[in-house]
Amino acid sequence: MGSTGEYAFRSGDSALGDCPSGVIQEFGTTGRSGSGKMRRMLILALETSTEFGSCALFHDGRVIERLCPLGRSHSETLLPLVRELMLEVGIGFSQLDAIAFGAGPGAFTGLRIACGAAQGLAVAHDSPLIAVTSLETMAVMAGSAHVLALLDARMGEVYSGAYRVTGDEAVLQGEIRVSSPDGVPLPEGNDWVACGNALAAYPVLKDRLASVNGFFRPEIVPLAATLARIGALRAGRGEGIDPALAAPLYIRDKVAKTVAERLSEGGKA
Repeated sequence: MGSTGEYAFRSGDSALGDCPSGVIQEFGTTGRSGSGKMRRMLILALETSTEFGSCALFHDGRVIERLCPLGRSHSETLLPLVRELMLEVGIGFSQLDAIAFGAGPGAFTGLRIACGAAQGLAVAHDSPLIAVTSLETMAVMAGSAHVLALLDARMGEVYSGAYRVTGDEAVLQGEIRVSSPDGVPLPEGNDWVACGNALAAYPVLKDRLASVNGFFRPEIVPLAATLARIGALRAGRGEGIDPALAAPLYIRDKVAKTVAERLSEGGKA
């Protein structure tokens, strides 16, 4: 088991910082939406859209997060970490108000892991599910009112989405796109914060975004602590869905074909 520690966290901070994988992080939060209304919820969150997998528990305004060890499959580490987290906090799965999961876009295998784990737990314990996109989670983490979330889609492409953010709520402006780095749609205005690992993967993006961007946050990847807060907000509004309706958000058409193509070229699924 990893060590335990207390961390001050603001929505604009680096979510990973220098914290080693596998440890528990505790984040103090007001537990309030943009309207200031207090949420009293028990929400489990699962996020495996990228190599930085994580799980978190929102417990009446506090969030406790555990990071999956790097270099190991999320399929090996996620559920054991979830069980350890629940045992440490002393919460049973049947006490959960909802389970939130990162629906994507992101790594195809990772999306299936989070969705499948969330569905299995929800069915077993009669919990509603909250599906949250990875880009929405990133937008809330960025700590700005106008955020362009950019996630590396591999194969020379970028997932992108423009959001207007208030508190723990991010509203998508338009739609989520997948495109080449030099084809990323530009939002209107010049006060957008661009965040996500695509900024480091494709340096050309900084030139592309020069006219609309005020700040870059390449270190941001979707993590469960923020996902849990978004899940609490939505669960409080009764926005949970039946587990049978949950599905990953792939964005790309013909996902199986693109995976096969990557494998044939010596890549990874």
